[in-house]
Amino acid sequence: MTEYLAVDGGTIAYEVAGSGPLIVLAHGMGDSRAAYRALIPPLVAAGHRVAAVDLRGCGESSTDWPAWSRTAIAGDLLALIRHLGGPAVLVGHSISGGAATIAAAQEPSLVTAVVELAPFTRKQSVSLGGMRVKRYRQGMFRLLGTGVFGSVGQWRSYLDVAYPGAKPAHWAERLGRIDALTREPGRMKAMQGMGRSAPTDAGAQLGNVRCPVLVVMGTLDPDWVDPHAEGSAIIGDLPAGLGRLEMIEGAGHYPHDQFPDEVLSLMLDFLRTDAARA
Repeated sequence: MTEYLAVDGGTIAYEVAGSGPLIVLAHGMGDSRAAYRALIPPLVAAGHRVAAVDLRGCGESSTDWPAWSRTAIAGDLLALIRHLGGPAVLVGHSISGGAATIAAAQEPSLVTAVVELAPFTRKQSVSLGGMRVKRYRQGMFRLLGTGVFGSVGQWRSYLDVAYPGAKPAHWAERLGRIDALTREPGRMKAMQGMGRSAPTDAGAQLGNVRCPVLVVMGTLDPDWVDPHAEGSAIIGDLPAGLGRLEMIEGAGHYPHDQFPDEVLSLMLDFLRTDAARA
């Protein structure tokens, strides 16, 4: 069941299942909370209360917002955690990985641990030399076409690259849902706004995080020439001993949807060990 939370600037849609320690799941740009549909039931079965949220401008959330930055998204996530009676483990994919970093740094009493899935958390630059890497070149050109022209077709084409190899069994349904949402009034504007927001605000907060952080990267993520190097750099910018990097072989930019069992196993192990010790 969809619930709604009014925050400064608009309304955020979310759903909650289960009982126990709270986990909040935040998706990436151009997506919705449906991205986590494979993870929610097993997290509930493992004894957690799970809240999956539609970011501002996405899914069933309202579309008219004054800002699309990671800092703005972090404010929405913190508002939801307060509303649900946190603290919470905060899981963020892509742009939400950076937002989760900011939320954890700003309100350490509300965020007990962070899981970042293929996160954009540091300052980025286009690697001209990396254009020799086919998956990176294909991904960058398609993202550029999406951002500059607002092309739904280019976004669909990017997703094909971002899910390398065999597609999930629900691929047609997943793609159809994303396509339909992206064509709704205001949704492409939201994605373009998020795409233009630099992750420097998140990078500036990495050193201020005080809770354990798990970073999960796919070895074939087209958004980076070297996904392992990007994940390692995030860990290196955190205070010593807080971060753990895990790689999923064959995964692209959506490891939680491509390989949900592997991501679930990594998350539960992290919550039993690193997060529990904290």
